[in-house]
Amino acid sequence: MCEQINNTWILALKQGDKNAHAFLIEKYSPSLMGYVFSLTNDKASAKDILQNVFMKIWEKRERLAINTSLKSYLYKSAYNEFINHYKKENAIIKLEKKYHESLEKIAKDSDDEGLEKIMSEIFNEIEKLSPKCKEVFLLSRKDGLTNKEIAQYLNISVKTVEAQISKAFKILRKKLEIKLYMMLFLLKDCKL
Repeated sequence: MCEQINNTWILALKQGDKNAHAFLIEKYSPSLMGYVFSLTNDKASAKDILQNVFMKIWEKRERLAINTSLKSYLYKSAYNEFINHYKKENAIIKLEKKYHESLEKIAKDSDDEGLEKIMSEIFNEIEKLSPKCKEVFLLSRKDGLTNKEIAQYLNISVKTVEAQISKAFKILRKKLEIKLYMMLFLLKDCKL
């Protein structure tokens, strides 16, 4: 009986029924949230992961092939999304470590006067960023907040924070020479 009900909802979802999608979210979100939170130990990350799971289900609804129970499928999807999130976080940490190593070399090679000039050029370009992009970027680089902390502070998603930081780096990378661009990572040690 329960499997028949699940099949009815899955069929409705495949046909683009938004009520079926809303039903899945309402019915399974509380238990999935507990499960994902047990993996991440971070409420904001767990919410993002869960949001991605249900968003992907909606995007792939026409091709949805569930060979197990709906509940098992959702838990497996949540676990896979957690793994993707974890891999992405580790890749970012490794990249930042490489940048910090490069920065140390640049900082050792620069004199104080040259460093002031470089930082002045960087701050001028940062001032030209859009207000939201600038705010997120400075909270990250100057204040040293994590993406999760920024998201909580500004009441936005972690994905929005990541997008704004990426946007800032893309703009600044185009505007600044490589040596100046590498100095961006020293911002948390400098006063504006």
